Amino acid sequence: MNIEVLAEKLTSWLRDEVTSRGCAGVVVGISGGIDSAVLAVLCKRAFPENTLGVMMPCHSNPDDKAHAQALAGKFAIPTVEVGLDEVYNGLLEKLPDFKAEARLSHLARANLKVRLRMVTLYYIANQLKYMVAGSGNRSEITVGYFTKYGDGGVDIMPLGNLVKGQVRELAGHLGIPREIIDRPPSAGLWEGQTDEAEMGISYEALDRFILTGEAPDEVRQKIEAMRAGSAHKRSLPPIPEF
Repeated sequence: MNIEVLAEKLTSWLRDEVTSRGCAGVVVGISGGIDSAVLAVLCKRAFPENTLGVMMPCHSNPDDKAHAQALAGKFAIPTVEVGLDEVYNGLLEKLPDFKAEARLSHLARANLKVRLRMVTLYYIANQLKYMVAGSGNRSEITVGYFTKYGDGGVDIMPLGNLVKGQVRELAGHLGIPREIIDRPPSAGLWEGQTDEAEMGISYEALDRFILTGEAPDEVRQKIEAMRAGSAHKRSLPPIPEF
């Protein structure tokens, strides 16, 4: 599909989905990354007067905020900032510490940041009668690279059928700042964290497998294992049939 046609179709789809549910606009978390940047610009196209970007730093890299501000400034996207550092610290002080193995404790703390952002977005959206737009793409959804009831807890996922490479192409077409496009993809959950290092595979290899089914055996096995292990994230909680 022609990239301009894709941009227009996504814009129209966003507008139709939101208005058909009786909502007035869209709230989107702007992280400074490429996915949220593309999403925010599409939302701004769909709702020029009713798009709100929310920056939610939580012990974050200062570059995240700088890139988010650069995007918002270039595209005239209204923003609010909700600093979550103190909320996060205070909640950790109240939560029980089960002295789990380091990897599990680290993951729980990282997921807590993402879930606090979800709560923040919905609090704002509820007041404005907006929908919460999520920046998840097809690559991440396929292998479950998102936090359940965190960045996966949204009302609408406009990029959900685009692999990472397609999001990058769309970013170039939309005029997203080059420093955002070229930045190594990262959820910004801890110092030096990158998506590809955490997943153990490149987006290029993941995209190729999704689109063509082609991958070296080692990569194929890893992707299939990640997909199977994250199936619960892509479905509603199971309930008994009786």
